[in-house]
Amino acid sequence: MYNDENNLYNYTYRKDGSELSHQRETVRPGGQPGPQGPEFEVKPVKKNRLGLKIAALALSCALLGGAAGGGAVWAMSQPGGNESEINVSNRPVTQVALRNVDGKTAMSDAEVYAANVNSVVSIRTSATAGYNFYRQPVETASAGSGFVLSKDGYILTNYHVVKGAETVTVTMYNGDEFPAQYIGGEEDYDIAVIKVEAENLQPVTLGDSATLNVGDHVLAIGNPLGELTFSMSGGMVSCVDRAINVDGTPFNMIQTDTSINPGNSGGPLFNQYGEVVGIVSAKYSQSSNGTTVEGLGFAIPMNDVFSMVKDIMTNGYVSNRAYLGITPQTMTENWAAQYHYDVTAGVFITYVEPDSAADKAGLKMGDVITKVDGTDIKSVEDLNLAKKKYSAGDSAALEVYRPDGTVTVEITWGAAPKEDQAAQQQETQQYPGNRNDNSGNGGYYGNPFEDLFRYFYG
Repeated sequence: MYNDENNLYNYTYRKDGSELSHQRETVRPGGQPGPQGPEFEVKPVKKNRLGLKIAALALSCALLGGAAGGGAVWAMSQPGGNESEINVSNRPVTQVALRNVDGKTAMSDAEVYAANVNSVVSIRTSATAGYNFYRQPVETASAGSGFVLSKDGYILTNYHVVKGAETVTVTMYNGDEFPAQYIGGEEDYDIAVIKVEAENLQPVTLGDSATLNVGDHVLAIGNPLGELTFSMSGGMVSCVDRAINVDGTPFNMIQTDTSINPGNSGGPLFNQYGEVVGIVSAKYSQSSNGTTVEGLGFAIPMNDVFSMVKDIMTNGYVSNRAYLGITPQTMTENWAAQYHYDVTAGVFITYVEPDSAADKAGLKMGDVITKVDGTDIKSVEDLNLAKKKYSAGDSAALEVYRPDGTVTVEITWGAAPKEDQAAQQQETQQYPGNRNDNSGNGGYYGNPFEDLFRYFYG
C-alpha cells in the first residue's frame, strides 16, 4: 500500500505497514537516525543548469540541420566531473521532388502525395432531414472526398456522398471553397460527377485498373472523419475483381488493406505511379456475429466506370448503360416445382418489354437465363453484375433454359431509357433527407460472404 507522511512516499508489501514503520524510525526529518538500521542523510538534488543548457543547445543544433549522413556526438557535463554522450543525427530534411505523373516512373509515397494532393478535394453536404416538434427544419450534414477530373472544375465522387444533398461545398487543398453543382450520377455504380466554377485546376491522371495485381502497393488520399483533411494512407491490393453485394446491388471491387474510414468515400486510390486506379467507396467493418474486422477496404475499379463518367460529363446521365428490357425474378425451388422446371437457379423472365433488346433477341416470358457469356447466373444480382461489364451496343451470348430444352440466344444490349436516368437524377436532387452519415452508422447493408457489409458514408 502507499502511505504519505510529511510528503515522504514509501511503499510496503505488508498490509500492517510494519516495514513503513521501521523505515520511519530509521529515517527521520532532519536526518536524525532512529534506534535501528543505518543512518540515511536526505540531501536536496542540485540542478546542474550548465549541463541542461549544453543539452538544450545540442538538441537545438541537431534539429536545425547538419551534414548529410553520419551524426554528431554531444557531451554533457555531469556532477563529479563525468561526461555523458548523446548521439544525435544531423541528416538533413528530405526534399520531396515534385514529379509529373507520366505512367512510366515509379514514385515514392511522398512523391505521389506531393503530385496529387492539389487534385483531391474535401466535400461537405447539407440537407433537410425533416422537421422537429416545433415545425422547424432539421438540418443534416456529412463529409466526403473527391478528385478533380478536368481543369475547368469537373470532380468525381461517390453517388452516396452527394445523394439527397441540398448544398454541396468543395474545399481545395489550398483552402479555396466553391459551391458545387450536381451534374449526374449512376447509383448502381456509386459514381457521381459534380462541378465547380473554377479555372486552371490540377486534374489527376487516370490509370488502368486492369493492370493491378494482388500485392501491388496502393495509396488513398481523403478526409477521414471529415476532419482529418487530406490524409494519406497506404497498403496493398488484397484482391482484384472482388464481387460484393450491397443492399441487393452487386459491385465489382478492388479489395485493399489501405486504411479507409468515414470521410474517405469518393476519394482516389493511387497506384505506385501516381495514377488513379480506383474510387474509394466502402469498408468492411463487422461480421455477422458482431466481430470487428480490420484491413478490408474496397474501391471501384476505374476501368469499370470510365466510359460512364465521360458520358455523365457530356450528357448529364449514363446514356450507354447496358439494358436488357425484362422484368426479372430469381429462380427458386418453389418456382421450379410449380412450373415443373428442371432448373432451380437462374433468372426467371416474368415480362419482356416490346421492342427491347430482349424482345429483339427472341427472349420470352418463362425463359430462365442461366449463363451470360459462360458466366453462371444464379440470381438477379448475378445478372446485374454481369451486365455491368457491357455497354449499349455490345453483344453477348445468353444460355437460356426452356421446358423443351436449353438454347443459346445472341443479344445486343440496348441503352437504358432516358426517363429512367432522369428519374434517378431527380431523386438525387430532391431527396428530402441525406442518407450520408459522417458517423458511419447509417447506410446500405448487404450480406457478402454470409457476413455484414457496411458502407461508411461521407
